[in-house]
Amino acid sequence: MAEKFAFPQDLRDAQVQLHQAHADLASLLAGLPWSVEPMKGWTTDPEHARGYRSERPDSPGWTQEEQDAVAALRARALELSVTVSTHPFWTTVDRGDVVAARMALKRAHEEPTAEAA
Repeated sequence: MAEKFAFPQDLRDAQVQLHQAHADLASLLAGLPWSVEPMKGWTTDPEHARGYRSERPDSPGWTQEEQDAVAALRARALELSVTVSTHPFWTTVDRGDVVAARMALKRAHEEPTAEAA
């Protein structure tokens, strides 16, 4: 599908960096406590929670370094999202093809570029 669209290399690079920023953020968040602030854990009674038992251990909260790392990765992902979505390339795409082009760009890194082929 990407062969229909001639994505410029800087747009491809920004999209790959955006994928990486999201992956880095997800990885970081997966290793952090469930609550940013220190918070006492809980266990719900299935009888009062529609038959579902929910529980969380006590959370020590996030350190300032962890909060700063999350904020930096979120800012980077936002910056890259803006770069990708406002790239001049999008003005060259027919209005009816923008969604297809956007979806193709998300997978363009999986295909060889014209130079590599």
